Amino acid sequence: MPTILGQNQYGKAENRVVKIVRDGDTHHIKDLNVSVALSGDMADVHYSGSNANVLPTDTTKNTVFAFAKEHGIESAEQFGIHLARHFVTSQEPIKTARIRIEEYAWERIATSDGNSRFIGADEVQHSFVRKGQELRTAQITYDGRKWEIVSGLKDLTVLNSTNSEFWGYVKDRYTTLKEAYDRILATDVSARWRYNWTDDEQPMPNWEKSYRQARKHMLEAFAETYSLSLQQTLYQMGSRIINSRSEIDEIRFSLPNNHHFLVDLEPFGLKNDNEVYFAADRPYGLIEATVLRDGVEPKIPVDMTNL
Repeated sequence: MPTILGQNQYGKAENRVVKIVRDGDTHHIKDLNVSVALSGDMADVHYSGSNANVLPTDTTKNTVFAFAKEHGIESAEQFGIHLARHFVTSQEPIKTARIRIEEYAWERIATSDGNSRFIGADEVQHSFVRKGQELRTAQITYDGRKWEIVSGLKDLTVLNSTNSEFWGYVKDRYTTLKEAYDRILATDVSARWRYNWTDDEQPMPNWEKSYRQARKHMLEAFAETYSLSLQQTLYQMGSRIINSRSEIDEIRFSLPNNHHFLVDLEPFGLKNDNEVYFAADRPYGLIEATVLRDGVEPKIPVDMTNL
């Protein structure tokens, strides 16, 4: 035979499942986009077309919805663990299951309270996060013995309106960028972090708490770092998470530098005192790096586009 079969997998992608839990008058919602990929003894179906070892992709779709009912959705990670374990342990030909999940966040709409009053923060007043925009992500891989859980988020838009500089960089004949000693720093955070939980014998992390805390430390580091470069801010964000969350060993960021340029208002007889900016969506600088716990080998792929 002049050719042989290489790596292969199959499954049902983007199963959108919404689970409502009704606790009396209080309802809770989980909204997931679940993709299932299965691999194992699948040579025959490629070589001869025999489906003897093939679990239909329609069955994987039905399993996602049935498990939402049978097991509930405590967290994206826990739901993915239930699914991956089921496919590997219930189907002999399947040796590895990879579950990728995106979670769409819903916030409860608060009713007005006549006695409520605004309480403002008095320490950091220059950092902002666009509400409800980011997607939570999770990838769960199981081979019957070991787990790999990579969680994260994407499209988390953050901005510092001051406390950022960029100067002292290399200059050549093509350099036109002026040094900045007070600039806007903005980015759309895409991050993936890997847990050191790999075995059923280990205590399982609290996935919901871990996600909330990782996000919190990420945002706090962004807000509290006086930045001389986006690279420096990235490293501080990763270090804060690694140092604060013992269950996380590795985190990889992809941060576009969303440039904001001061608008020249002099033709109109106006002075622009760091007030009016033009926000350019492209081209953009793209800063990517992995932050690791000392002594840990990196496992998150450098190219994050497939995560």
